[in-house]
Amino acid sequence: MVKVSLRDNAVREYPAGTRIADIVEDLGGRLKKEALAALVNGVVCDLSFQLQEDARVEFLTFNEQAGREIYWHSTSHILAAAVKRLFPGTRLGIGPAIKDGYYYDFEPKESFAPADLEKIAAEMQRIIKEDLPFERFELAREEAIAYFNSLDEPYKVELIRDLPEDAVISCYRCGEFVDLCAGPHLPSTGKVKALKLLSLAGAYWRGSEKNPMLQRIYGTSFPKKSLLDEYLQRLEEAQKRDHRRLGRELDLFSIQEEGPGFPFLHPKGMVIRNELENFWRQEHQKAGYDEIKTPIILNRVLWENSGHWDHYKENMYFTRIDEQDYAIKPMNCPGAMLIYKTRIHSYRDLPIRMGELGLVHRHELSGTLHGMMRVRSFTQDDAHIFVLPSQIKDEVKGVIDLTEKIYSVFGLDYHLELSTRPEKFMGSEEMWETATATLREVLEEKGIPYVINEGDGAFYGPKIDFHLTDSIGRTWQCGTIQLDFQMPEKFDLTYIGEDGRKHRPAVIHRVVYGAIERFMALLIEHFAGAFPVWLAPVQVILLPIAERHHDYAAKVFVELKNAGIRVENDQRREKIGYKIREAQVQKIPYMLVLGDKEAETGEIAVRHRSAGDLGSFSIGAFIARIREEIDGKLR
Repeated sequence: MVKVSLRDNAVREYPAGTRIADIVEDLGGRLKKEALAALVNGVVCDLSFQLQEDARVEFLTFNEQAGREIYWHSTSHILAAAVKRLFPGTRLGIGPAIKDGYYYDFEPKESFAPADLEKIAAEMQRIIKEDLPFERFELAREEAIAYFNSLDEPYKVELIRDLPEDAVISCYRCGEFVDLCAGPHLPSTGKVKALKLLSLAGAYWRGSEKNPMLQRIYGTSFPKKSLLDEYLQRLEEAQKRDHRRLGRELDLFSIQEEGPGFPFLHPKGMVIRNELENFWRQEHQKAGYDEIKTPIILNRVLWENSGHWDHYKENMYFTRIDEQDYAIKPMNCPGAMLIYKTRIHSYRDLPIRMGELGLVHRHELSGTLHGMMRVRSFTQDDAHIFVLPSQIKDEVKGVIDLTEKIYSVFGLDYHLELSTRPEKFMGSEEMWETATATLREVLEEKGIPYVINEGDGAFYGPKIDFHLTDSIGRTWQCGTIQLDFQMPEKFDLTYIGEDGRKHRPAVIHRVVYGAIERFMALLIEHFAGAFPVWLAPVQVILLPIAERHHDYAAKVFVELKNAGIRVENDQRREKIGYKIREAQVQKIPYMLVLGDKEAETGEIAVRHRSAGDLGSFSIGAFIARIREEIDGKLR
């Protein structure tokens, strides 16, 4: 017999060899319908897994992230099975779960067309109706190579050849369809209740431009049709808010063929950027930061010393100057280290907080570029805080407080993730454990809930990431706090301690916005282009009804301009209704209608883009109202 500890701490006994599915059957209730897989002593397993020893078992449903990933990954297998039925000879790439769904990469004999998605979805529904079990089996490495060669699946063979020679290769069978897969999977295809194929795209095999271009089909699935409907509504709303479309319609930015991945900010976009930078500077000055600026091109020797040459070279751009190798900076940190080294520091000088709005360049594959969300050139609102070991916790807490203060102005909530040591890292494991423990203690002392993100730290240190939630519930990773003991070693940074000897400071790397371009894209979608008054490129537009009202409009224009308000004057010979509609489309916060009555009384008729007609105001009263909104950064 084996003892099984359940989530409620109840312990039950079952014969050795009992399947997890049998335990689900025994427990019954909603679990029988909702269980998708299980955690057995912390390892995710299929419901067909057999228990041979005592274990703690936690059941996974669609409510848990791990359960959703299994659900979506299993649906990607159903997608691949449908494609193989409909398009024999199609070769398989990979089909992972992703955020909100899944994809699968294919090499078809003839390219898929968008119309094929409907046929494939219909075949997927047939496979679901057949309620085919997902059955795991294992092969030795050479057996697996021979098996997938016999199926003419070269991409699967390539993946197997990358595994160790003594590896046992796991596969899953679903009817006549077989795939190379570590699993786990749903018990059967019938568990999938509602699905939608969303789009077709191109994708290089294994993300390399040197490899063949495959076709990627994206989809999603849910255990209830109502959940799918809700998701599709959110998707529709997200498409309405797409920053690429709004950026074009509101004349904020563009991406040109001559510079893929290098955004062009138009005058109105620059207004938003400048307001974000001004706000950043004000808050950082209050928080005790000094602003610096470092070069964007620096010698190869620096990047070798910093570790970027070994750990980040594939993402960097290079040039030669005076017959020496240089790199365009992908990160700002080495420049800050060099500034720190220009003078001797005492322990009394620390903490030193250096802030920089630094332009960086990183090579991204062309297929991953996405408006201003994923670019090759962007400005990071970096800061590097040089601290005594005893100051680390207080400084990290201060960064969290400052970040929270800035995000609250935009109405952005967030959750935190603690990212730990990656596969490629600098320094000793002991240093990493110390740094990670310190960040964990800060979060626990502040009572902030957090999620562990294993292996996603920077190569030089663990980090706390801020994941923002926008107005329609999507999350975005923006701010980060990284604790670094490696760069001070690499650059031989020191301070003179109380004992008169040299000591090594620690460095806290952090950003709040992250990339300003990406943060702007987030705000465009968060506000759907209807920015709060303080951020709006045009805050007020004057709408004179007829040409005889132009002189009065010019007077009002000057008074608003002198009050520091961004104002435009629409003097086109168009009907007032048309002008109002145009201003609404441009999402301008305030429209001032100026006719005979206003010209006679010296007042203005005020309309708000969402509240409509606000009535008549004196010019002074309106200026006081809008200045309160601007100065208070009201939403």
